[in-house]
Amino acid sequence: MDPLLVVGLGLAGMFLLIALHVPVGVAMGATGLVCFWLLDGDFNLAFSILKTETQGALSSLELAVIPLFLLMGGFATAAGMSTDLYRLAQSWLGHLRGGLALATIGACAGFGAVCGSSIATTATMTKVALPEMRARGYAARLAAGAIAGGGSLGMLIPPSILMVLYAILTEQSVLSMFAGAVVPGVLAVLLYMAAIAVHVRLFPAAAPRSERQPWRDRLQASARSWRVVALAFVVSAGIYGGAFTVSEAAAVGGALAFLFYLVGRGRSRASLLEVLGDTAGTTAMLFVVIIGASTMSYFVTISGAPGAIVDWIRDLGLPPLGVIAILAVMFVFLGSVFDTTAGMVITLPFVYPLILELGYDPIWWGLVMIVLIEVGMITPPIGLNVFVLHGMAPDLPLGEIFRGIVPFLIADILRLVLLILFPQLVLWLPGLLGLGSYY
Repeated sequence: MDPLLVVGLGLAGMFLLIALHVPVGVAMGATGLVCFWLLDGDFNLAFSILKTETQGALSSLELAVIPLFLLMGGFATAAGMSTDLYRLAQSWLGHLRGGLALATIGACAGFGAVCGSSIATTATMTKVALPEMRARGYAARLAAGAIAGGGSLGMLIPPSILMVLYAILTEQSVLSMFAGAVVPGVLAVLLYMAAIAVHVRLFPAAAPRSERQPWRDRLQASARSWRVVALAFVVSAGIYGGAFTVSEAAAVGGALAFLFYLVGRGRSRASLLEVLGDTAGTTAMLFVVIIGASTMSYFVTISGAPGAIVDWIRDLGLPPLGVIAILAVMFVFLGSVFDTTAGMVITLPFVYPLILELGYDPIWWGLVMIVLIEVGMITPPIGLNVFVLHGMAPDLPLGEIFRGIVPFLIADILRLVLLILFPQLVLWLPGLLGLGSYY
């Protein structure tokens, strides 16, 4: 059979399986297995590829970083660090116009540094920040937009599980990915805060002013947040200072978060089992996705489809920025429909060779792609963060949440334009630190 025909049929079959609610990793693995068999004609050889990819993933020391970072985020949440972090931001920013929304953005960024998941950040901040803003008379539109928009920072602020997956699947430096995300992460926080400032100036009734916290309360809130600061500092300083590898930093961070959990008030047998169960379930899901993506990627590579796609796009005569613009629209759509991990791994075998062919830096593209998927998480008509928020606060209408997201989408578009036109916003810090090693 013609390789491109097999790839086309394979993609159609994969999306059909996904539409039938087959897990993405299973759908990708089955597609790769069957299509490789159709191309080669040897089922035993095709099945051996699946076995090899499974063995490689389960024996990979690099992938051990995933459950360790998940454990760190789980124990940090169970220890109540998210509440401490929000109260810290609230005490310093709450008196400003829109201060609680600003505090939500700051808390989301801080929690993302110990969590690494947008969905977990959105769910946590819905529980912590939404009641506070409602109690102080904030408009539901602004409160929902700040939580859904700020929650998307969870995958952009290092350490991020999605960055680790991208680095492993493309054989790039995890350290370079983390360092490259620092400036885009800071830029995202500043632009989100600017969007809130503009919104509350245009609609003052959306955010009543709160009383300024006395210095004593601010210092007390800062003191209560020492665990979050210590955890983020140990992990970040250890990685960028060269004291730890990424894997070692994940282990140290997980152990430190577990220690904080043990000495905290929220510890219980039930919460411990919940953290361990959630970590095991998420890890298993991610490993299935990795195995399926690796099998699918192997088939796509030997089919010659990436090269054919690159040749086709080259023949269109589009400038590189035109190609990036098309990819940007595609990834925002995928981010609004698929899970973040699925949106990345499904497209990686096709898009990554194209990016290299166009001469773009793979670290820069990895960060731009993650930002695009992040934007998709709050983009209508689906937007996963929006549905997470709506599921936890069903009295908030979906339309109201989507309207609240508009200022943050505008900020995201501006951020994307800056990152695409000025790649050094991503590449400056990794170059300054001289990062190039994988682990």
